[in-house]
Amino acid sequence: MSISAPARVLARAAAVLALTLSMAAGTTGLLSGTEAHALPVTEGSLAFSGDEGDWISGGQSYAYSTASQDQLSISADTAGNGVHLSVDGANGDWWSLDLTAPSGRTLAPGTYTGATRYPFNEPTEPGLDLSGNGRGCNTLTGEFTITDVELGPQGYVEKLDASFVQHCEGGSTAARGEVHIANPAPPAQLDLGLAVALDGAASSLNGKATVHGTVSCNKPVRVDVAGDITQVKSQKLIRGSFSTSVSCTPGAPVAWTATAVPTGDVPFQRGDVEVETRATATDPDYAQPVTVSETVAVRLKRA
Repeated sequence: MSISAPARVLARAAAVLALTLSMAAGTTGLLSGTEAHALPVTEGSLAFSGDEGDWISGGQSYAYSTASQDQLSISADTAGNGVHLSVDGANGDWWSLDLTAPSGRTLAPGTYTGATRYPFNEPTEPGLDLSGNGRGCNTLTGEFTITDVELGPQGYVEKLDASFVQHCEGGSTAARGEVHIANPAPPAQLDLGLAVALDGAASSLNGKATVHGTVSCNKPVRVDVAGDITQVKSQKLIRGSFSTSVSCTPGAPVAWTATAVPTGDVPFQRGDVEVETRATATDPDYAQPVTVSETVAVRLKRA
């Protein structure tokens, strides 16, 4: 019986949760870094096999590659300490592989001996974990060799060539494998610009304050602009918040305009105000929010 993609995803999630809960009992480890958003691999492969009696491989050989329509995704943690690879095989198999340097070190070419199960490895130990298809080690020992690795911004992995050996539960049998990743050069990070005009308007009809400015970007994004306006008149504090959204495209700055409603009974009036403004957009290549802010003095005219 074939399983549809959504059903396979739910089944995998349930299996991962059950596997994690069963293996995590009695362990006290800490994650070595914050994992970034995983991105699809353009060209890559994972292959491994195991000895007779090895729990993970079952003594079988496995091979997955983008050339065979298998889906591979990879990310580094934000500190560049390690990488996480996930594989969704065209045949329904699923696997994950973690390779991390000891805490505080950036993953670099070399051989990492004395590896234990990630993410429960001690800070002085490398981390390793090959698991999937409902199988995982409660404890493990092993080593891995990084032949080449190139990391970009925001957890982007441009290149990875590595081999590994993993022993489950202190046994002598092992799973052995290789991973090869070749991605294009990392995309530029989102560069977001924000400008607030030094003039605005205070409505004599409804007491609202209108401010404006521009945003700029180096890639197409939707930008949310929000902020607060503060004014002091006759020893009274007048405040109001504003928000708007604009579509930004590279090239020329894009104009924005927003209006703030005073929170109390006193309207905004002609004169100086303080405008605190934030512009936020999500980098489409790295799925990370980018925020810039400006605080300026704006002179309101009566409108």
